Amino acid sequence: MMHHLIQGTCVPALGFGTWQLRGEACVDAVKHALALGYRHVDTAQGYENEAEVGRALRESGVPRDEVFLVSKVRPSLFAFDDVVRSTRESVKALGVTHVDLMLLHWPNPDVPVEETLEGLALLQDEGLVRHLGVSNFPPSLARRADDAQRIFANQVEYHPFLHQRPLLQLAEARDWLLTAYSPIAKGAVVNDPVLQEIGATHGVSPVQVTLRWLIQQPRVAAIPKAASAAHREANLAVFDFFLSDEEMTRIHALEREERLVNPAGGPAWERS
Repeated sequence: MMHHLIQGTCVPALGFGTWQLRGEACVDAVKHALALGYRHVDTAQGYENEAEVGRALRESGVPRDEVFLVSKVRPSLFAFDDVVRSTRESVKALGVTHVDLMLLHWPNPDVPVEETLEGLALLQDEGLVRHLGVSNFPPSLARRADDAQRIFANQVEYHPFLHQRPLLQLAEARDWLLTAYSPIAKGAVVNDPVLQEIGATHGVSPVQVTLRWLIQQPRVAAIPKAASAAHREANLAVFDFFLSDEEMTRIHALEREERLVNPAGGPAWERS
């Protein structure tokens, strides 16, 4: 497993996303992922599966301190008292003593980010939360968050068809992790000729090429959701090959500002 060193903490570069996994299917998927060697697991209050993720972690037999566990606070719970209460509930639902990273899931313009992060900082002081972070925060708001409280990560949509250059620059300047969700562009990478060609060179799939491209970048982690056992296994094969500088550049050139996750009421993304 490849790791990135962020603010003195080693984070597995490839994580396991649990969005849309529920009930026993979630328990089984997370247990299988941990058995394969995944050590970075991502959930959220909004996924309504924290209890199942926690149960899988306990039943897996993997020591808690070997797993980088991430959850997220619902935007509707960003008021100080709400974020404190709901994060305590998340930790309880997960059945752990702490989460390694707690993110603000989406910006909420109705609550100052400073207020929300102050609540998480209180829990950080208590040891319930190791690191604070944000998700789906554009550069200006991410900077504002980091100026208020030291943040560790920003989790955003990132794949070959959507660049995140300003956030990558901020990650480098401020020692953040940039975590890529929807890393295979909802499956669209499979049909891209460039990714197919590069994959053929290495004897791997376009999905594997894409994941390798992401995690081979400094400070970038990827959290693909893999509902099938075969996909979970295939994703781990990204550590078996290396992309050349020329191949990395060709993939970067695929960018076309294709944002696939852009809900009504979402943040305004600054273009570079």
